[in-house]
Amino acid sequence: MDRLSEITFYLPTTPESRTFLGELRSLLAEVVYATSGGAADHLILTPPQPAGARPVTAFKLANVPAPQVVFDTGQSIGVWGGETPDAQTPPATVEMGDLTRRLAGHVQRVDHTGVNLPASHTSPEQWQNLVNALASASTMYRFPTGETWPFVLPSTSDEHLGDIHDFVAGREPRFELVYDQGLTQTEWQFALWTDLTRAELEQLFPEPEGTTFSGLEEIFRVVTVNHPWPNLEIRFDLCYRIEDGPSDWETGEWLVTEGGRIR
Repeated sequence: MDRLSEITFYLPTTPESRTFLGELRSLLAEVVYATSGGAADHLILTPPQPAGARPVTAFKLANVPAPQVVFDTGQSIGVWGGETPDAQTPPATVEMGDLTRRLAGHVQRVDHTGVNLPASHTSPEQWQNLVNALASASTMYRFPTGETWPFVLPSTSDEHLGDIHDFVAGREPRFELVYDQGLTQTEWQFALWTDLTRAELEQLFPEPEGTTFSGLEEIFRVVTVNHPWPNLEIRFDLCYRIEDGPSDWETGEWLVTEGGRIR
């Protein structure tokens, strides 16, 4: 049985990509498990717990015509998009360098990375085939409240063959896959744990630069960044400081026990 070991966000080898990757490395400078892997054009996030957990998440420059996410089990996700009659007004954006500057020293961990696929450009069959392929190669769990937001949790080889029963903090970054009826283009999302309160993040990113999602206002603030690649939106979900923990979200227990594994 193939096991998903690496999820890679590839960017074209251009000066703009090098700048973006450099800013991302600076943004995650305080994350102890974010390293270069010995290469100047790489950023690798290795799950700190449990030992040997996979997949790792990587950001690399490569000879690709456009950004894409590649799974080392053979699947990939490109960027799709275009105008539709009901296209929404694009969100206000922040320059990546400005995001890094404002958050300097405040990002402690990466909760998850993810890709949101626009239903307008992804058929239900394509979606289900991708979910099935990733679920067979990883420990993937349904979102407990029923949305099409399955999560891959890093796991050991034994957990992949059996299931996750040890709920520990540090089983991150997880990976979220979303089938989004409201999107008109592919979206990359990165959820970061900060040491800032809601009030502090609202002050750093006032509207319209910072927004919230209905029902999630007490958890994180959303910031969309500017970048040079068409048909792709990149957003950062900035999680507020948690005083007590770890929660059953951080350990993965809620996803495992309430959502259930997809096999």
